Amino acid sequence: MTNLDPDQLRLIVITDDTLAAPRSIVDVVRAAVGAGAPAIQLRDKDATAREMAEVGRRLREITVAADALLFVNDRFDVALAIEADGVHVGPDDVPVAALRQVAPRGFLIGTSTDQPDDAIRLVAHGADYIGCGAVYATSTKPDAGQTIGIDGLQSVVDALEVPVVGIGGVDAHGASEIAKRTEAAGVAAIGAIMTAADPAAAVRQLLLPFEQRG
Repeated sequence: MTNLDPDQLRLIVITDDTLAAPRSIVDVVRAAVGAGAPAIQLRDKDATAREMAEVGRRLREITVAADALLFVNDRFDVALAIEADGVHVGPDDVPVAALRQVAPRGFLIGTSTDQPDDAIRLVAHGADYIGCGAVYATSTKPDAGQTIGIDGLQSVVDALEVPVVGIGGVDAHGASEIAKRTEAAGVAAIGAIMTAADPAAAVRQLLLPFEQRG
């Protein structure tokens, strides 16, 4: 594992070019980072590696300038090619333990689970943080499974010493509830930002309850 400041995961903005349209992902990310988003995850299940790398290089310029983190969803090869800070993998991707063996020094690895025992195992294998959900019902990830709610999220937080990020249907109200009622490091959001008329304002609303923690 690497040293990861939990404050860097107060908000992970996950990209979706369909939801962002007619705006480009680059424009939405630029607005989000400008409003203080500390982390971006490039996610595009349908793009080729070349297409992801082209967009990723532009996002990397934005995140480096703002001292924000950039993760790539699923594609370890793309993450390395664009010199991203890390990768986020799911249960059907290359196992965390295998990635940790070949990842460069300081490279961040995130993964997803809603089960405390699985989370403990994944951290032991080298995960730096856990994305946990779906906390609330979500339409942006049809395979997200049943919702786990606030209590389910906190049960994973309680099991770990690494940051846990709540994901799944998170809007401004949900972020406030998670910040007040759990010890999660932050939240990840797709629709709340990608569909927002003002992505910068949406970012500020999602960040505010975590900033108020002090």
